[in-house]
Amino acid sequence: MQKFSVLMSLYVKEKPEYFRQCMQSILRQTVLPEQIVIVKDGPLSKELDAALEHYVKGNEALYTIVCLQTNQGLGIALAQGILHCRNELVARMDTDDLAVKNRFALQLFEFEKNPQLDICGSNIVEFEENPKNIVARRDVPLADAKIKQYQKKRDGFNHMTVMYKKSAVLKAGNYQSCMLMEDSLLWVHMFQAGATCMNIKKPLVYARVGKDLFERRGGWAYFLKYREGRKRIWKTGYIGYADYLITIFVQLFVALIPQKIRGGVFKHLLHNRRKQSS
Repeated sequence: MQKFSVLMSLYVKEKPEYFRQCMQSILRQTVLPEQIVIVKDGPLSKELDAALEHYVKGNEALYTIVCLQTNQGLGIALAQGILHCRNELVARMDTDDLAVKNRFALQLFEFEKNPQLDICGSNIVEFEENPKNIVARRDVPLADAKIKQYQKKRDGFNHMTVMYKKSAVLKAGNYQSCMLMEDSLLWVHMFQAGATCMNIKKPLVYARVGKDLFERRGGWAYFLKYREGRKRIWKTGYIGYADYLITIFVQLFVALIPQKIRGGVFKHLLHNRRKQSS
């Protein structure tokens, strides 16, 4: 199987115990990465630095640590990180999520089967605190054409699940700073650059959610960031003005409703529980 890198961004507000659980899920894979790139997006807490040092010490050849002097945001952090990935295949991972044991093996198989493939993601299971406490799942379209159509209104990938070709990301202009939509903007640019994609039906990542997630996705300030991100995507020409208006009006409703209700909306309405056809 091809060698691959894992790309993650770590910043001060993340919890060390979640980071450790994430790392264990990577290091217990049936196929291990040849490189793990971790971008320190600004100075970390002593606890996070200690957790990171625990994994790096004695395994320096496996890890590439990229240090940004100040917090730059996810888009800039990932743009810097991918430049340090020494393999063509790169797997994204969020530092508080958990990869199922054969995640990388299944994705590598798809890239070997189809040399034209540029992006491979999957469905996810969402949990609170304990992976056994599953609260929802997010299914996405499986086939190239359906993913690209779905992307006009909602993300066709669960970003923490993707494995992609470094060359395809750089061809599309790399990650850019785009608050809340760094990944969304990248997918659009990659599609416009001719990228071929797919999703695996099996959930390959357990994604951590909680009350703070729903709180962050509410309020006027959040809506303004969302609107600006969608405007950036509209200006690419990938979506029409009607798509832009529909999505921002839906987000305005979600952002302004009470937090308790918002949690239910995300769990039961916005996260599709139905099986997507290929």
